[in-house]
Amino acid sequence: MEINKKIIKELKDCLDEFNLNEIEYSYKDTKIKVSKKSNVEFGSTNTVGTKQISKEEFRKESSGKKVTSPIIGTAYLAPEPGGKKFAEVGKKIKKGDTIMIVEAMKTMNHVPSTFDGTIKEICVSDGQPVEFGQTLIIIE
Repeated sequence: MEINKKIIKELKDCLDEFNLNEIEYSYKDTKIKVSKKSNVEFGSTNTVGTKQISKEEFRKESSGKKVTSPIIGTAYLAPEPGGKKFAEVGKKIKKGDTIMIVEAMKTMNHVPSTFDGTIKEICVSDGQPVEFGQTLIIIE
């Protein structure tokens, strides 16, 4: 398989132009994924998916109440790129307040806080893929 560097460069330019964290291109049996995390993946579509190990798995147990992701998707901390974040460390929130959006299948799902309190830690970054049940924020 020959790597088309022109496509990779165009995908990288799209990341910058549209303020994206990750973009994927598929054509026939070739799949190219470009991410700002310095990961470039390519291969055939017949490959079995890769498991991404999150920082959370290495993080020591934190005290506080955890708000977890209700679905698998991509976490966004603001309603639009460059917009004001829903949640910030130290901010007081009430039960039901939106803490972030998890996008799945092009549907933006608002994730509400399940507790009243002050945000102690935000466990995901903007544009990061999240799993069902993964801790999103910790509230005191």
